[in-house]
Amino acid sequence: MTGRGIDQILPHPCDPTLYEPNMRSALGYVDLADRKSGEIPRAAPYDYIWGDALDEIDRREPDFRIVNLETSITADGMPEAKGINYRMHPDNLGCITAAEVDCCVLANNHVADWGPNGLKDTVQALGRTGIATSGAGVNAEEAARPAVLTLAAGTRLLVFAFACPSSGVPVHWAAEIGRPGVNFLADFSRHAVQDIDRTLEQWRRPGDLVVVSIHWGLNWGYDIPNGHRNFAHSLVDEAGVDVVHGHSSHHPLGIEVHAGKPILYGCGDFINDYEGISGYEAFRPDLALGYFLDIDDRTRRLRAIEMVPFHLRKFRLERASRADAGWLGTMLDRECRRFGHTVRLTEDDALALSW
Repeated sequence: MTGRGIDQILPHPCDPTLYEPNMRSALGYVDLADRKSGEIPRAAPYDYIWGDALDEIDRREPDFRIVNLETSITADGMPEAKGINYRMHPDNLGCITAAEVDCCVLANNHVADWGPNGLKDTVQALGRTGIATSGAGVNAEEAARPAVLTLAAGTRLLVFAFACPSSGVPVHWAAEIGRPGVNFLADFSRHAVQDIDRTLEQWRRPGDLVVVSIHWGLNWGYDIPNGHRNFAHSLVDEAGVDVVHGHSSHHPLGIEVHAGKPILYGCGDFINDYEGISGYEAFRPDLALGYFLDIDDRTRRLRAIEMVPFHLRKFRLERASRADAGWLGTMLDRECRRFGHTVRLTEDDALALSW
């Protein structure tokens, strides 16, 4: 979530004016964080917000780097009447390219915060950098199109993305013929699974890996609705999906491995401007996880998943202390045991899932 307060500390901030009931300037979120943790640099370099995460990512040499980007990238547009409106100036896109992101998922409840023109600006700005996008576009066809990422050996990773009303996505944001919007998933019915399966078959080639990225559910709480779990299982069993990448919750949720395929029900926020906001301390929203999935190229089954804990301080990711990593490990172990899985803290203070 690189808009709002994060945008204000980067070299080219937008007009900070907000239309929220309790905050009228994005600088107010910077002030909250300043008071909590100490003064945050202004006009910070683009890699500032990633902090220790860049070294951790580089050390693992991932084939692809995928994020759910929850902001509109525009200096214009009109704010949607939804109470919370995220945007980042296009000239601050260096904060995304600094992490060498390959794909930005845009099917979420903030990508069109500044109206249809703001959404179009977002897709175009990312396109100019060469970053692939999925889940939003200038029309329904573009919004439904997957990001296609290719390894040097020719193996392709297809990233499809969907936005659900349960995460606060307005129905009128659904992309249509001739109207910008998101790839809207109205329900989790069998018909919806069949539609997704047909779409996947239009794009999939032998050997392709398929990720379905879904913005669903509430921001807070550990409950995983039966509808989410049943739908995720159907995506794996009937549509042949290899990874279900769930997001919307502001903190991590449980992980399930079903038929050898990982289901991340809620990854939690990685970067945001919530520092100093009170009310949800029990969920430790100051802690974040980076997820590293090792998928077998031949069987397309999960071989390992490692989660690296970080602490958000001064709008920057710092490697979490062992105590904080242990808190995350204990919480995730509790949440994953409902699926018969366990989570342990490794010697280098990362988390490993066993199933």
